[in-house]
Amino acid sequence: MSRRPTRSGGSGGARASDNAGDAVKALVRRYGLHAGAAGALLALTELLAHDEHAPSAVRDPRAAVDVHLADSLVALELVAVGRAREIVDLGAGAGFPGLPLAIALPHAHLTLLEASARRAAFLERAVAVAGVSTVDVVNARAEEWKEGLGACDVVLARALAPLPVVVEYAAPLLRVGGDLIVWRGQRDAETERAAARAAAELGLEPAPPRRVHPYPGAKHRYLHLMSKVRATPARFPRRPGVALKRPLGVSGGA
Repeated sequence: MSRRPTRSGGSGGARASDNAGDAVKALVRRYGLHAGAAGALLALTELLAHDEHAPSAVRDPRAAVDVHLADSLVALELVAVGRAREIVDLGAGAGFPGLPLAIALPHAHLTLLEASARRAAFLERAVAVAGVSTVDVVNARAEEWKEGLGACDVVLARALAPLPVVVEYAAPLLRVGGDLIVWRGQRDAETERAAARAAAELGLEPAPPRRVHPYPGAKHRYLHLMSKVRATPARFPRRPGVALKRPLGVSGGA
């Protein structure tokens, strides 16, 4: 799914922007988004093209529509996303999937949680460019975000960490009845078994991964959905860094 990064400029840049605009309109139609969504989504692609500090290798606006916008919005196919009122995007990076979903879901409050101060500063600019008032940027690690404990209907994670680690980051933040949604590529049976073991310890129950087709040519795209069915044990979250160093569900990780 990787693409060579390009910068828009001159007549080529204008064509790329025009093509991106058409592709964004197609996404708006596909998901039945509100009238203001197209402009806000297109503004994100332009920010990636022109902000030299954007934490993304994908700079071409048309490529960004597929790789970032379409890949983010495909989560609207899940009922849990559409009904959520409190959503957090873990390790939000350049703002995907969180910002496109915030644009698509004006009824929901969304937190972009990012440990890097530099990336958090970019996210503040992205929120302003997109013109969304329902988004907060929090510069913190998941393990240290006390305000989010037990407060979230949905936790999102894309390109963040190994699946068992993401499960541990997310579980304490979810309310009972909430859902974790993780974007993954090609499936790996052992990783999924380790994640299921971690989920069982943390109070989550996995559903079968859902194969999705966010854009033509997309391969090996899956959304992993886990529902919180009981309270997470009080010993979680562990100290920052421990989940990655000693992941649950993996031999020797507990």
